[in-house]
Amino acid sequence: MKNKQPNILVVNDDGITAPGIKALMHAMKDLGRVVVVAPDSPQSGMGHAITIGKPLRFDKIELYDGIETYKCSGTPVDCVKLAVNSVFKGQKPDLCVSGINHGLNNSINVLYSGTMSAAVEGAIESIPSIGFSLDDYTMQADFEPCIKFVKEIASQVLEHGLPIGTVLNVNFPQGNNIKGIKVCRQANAKWAEEFDERLDPHGRPYYWLTGVFQNNDNGEDTDVWALDHNYASVVPVQFDMTAHHAIPVLNSWKFNV
Repeated sequence: MKNKQPNILVVNDDGITAPGIKALMHAMKDLGRVVVVAPDSPQSGMGHAITIGKPLRFDKIELYDGIETYKCSGTPVDCVKLAVNSVFKGQKPDLCVSGINHGLNNSINVLYSGTMSAAVEGAIESIPSIGFSLDDYTMQADFEPCIKFVKEIASQVLEHGLPIGTVLNVNFPQGNNIKGIKVCRQANAKWAEEFDERLDPHGRPYYWLTGVFQNNDNGEDTDVWALDHNYASVVPVQFDMTAHHAIPVLNSWKFNV
């Protein structure tokens, strides 16, 4: 890698024209050769969904000056799969970065996030991968304060790599007073969800998901704490979902079959 310009795959879940991916793409231009592959429309909350049973559209487009760019009709994970197979043709990129997402993907949100699932798919493909998110859901979000942190974290990953099966989940607080970077654990927090029932013009009920984010974790080593105190949080996550601590418990059971 030191003898060549690294190849960097840029993906997201907010869509090919989202301000967040533009910010990430321009940040990565200083670090290597950038290839953008992103959904042709927003795919937030898709998790690790893939497209099965219908064709995918995958087109090279002229959208960003001097940057090889493709739009995909599928999910963020589809984008990574197609990039590896159809763009890089099995020659893995040196880095996969996803985002910058409009809205946080801290704590339990990592399970639902299309942004993080794209990064996880990169790691499944043995590509060092990072997901970036900002605590601002608006299309007018200001990404500039977090760009130097994005570059620094990506540079460190390019230099050192990541442990096998590990992905970085990076979240930024809103505003231009980010104090620094905190390596954290995922907070024990969840959404207390409600479904608002409404009626359509024909009198038939439909439902709108709402809810409140509840933090049940008082630790000062969590991503929620870091963000609340104006730090960028970096949580190493993994796609091996085995609950290793539970294996001895299950082995103590007597299965009568």
